[in-house]
Amino acid sequence: MSDLEQNILDASRGQHDAAIATIVRTKGSTPREIGARMLVSGDGSIEGTVGGGCGESEVWAEAMEVLNTGRPKLIEVDLLHDHDAEGGRACGGIMYVFIEPLA
Repeated sequence: MSDLEQNILDASRGQHDAAIATIVRTKGSTPREIGARMLVSGDGSIEGTVGGGCGESEVWAEAMEVLNTGRPKLIEVDLLHDHDAEGGRACGGIMYVFIEPLA
């Protein structure tokens, strides 16, 4: 079992507050594939990745909101205008990410 899987299991057993973000659909070019997961703990720490950069930052912020409200949500992460540090295009796609609290 990976560390990510163990931490998801621990959170689902109520050992700590966390939300799991899972890519459930993509359009175009995205940094990660369907099924990629990121665990966001109540203290703001993360484990795993849904791709990094601005898109992952958006997912993190939405996951923190899910932790505050206790309500899952499906979000659309638009990477069509995401650029790398040199100003080039990084991805150019859209990810749909389902975020759910683990308790």
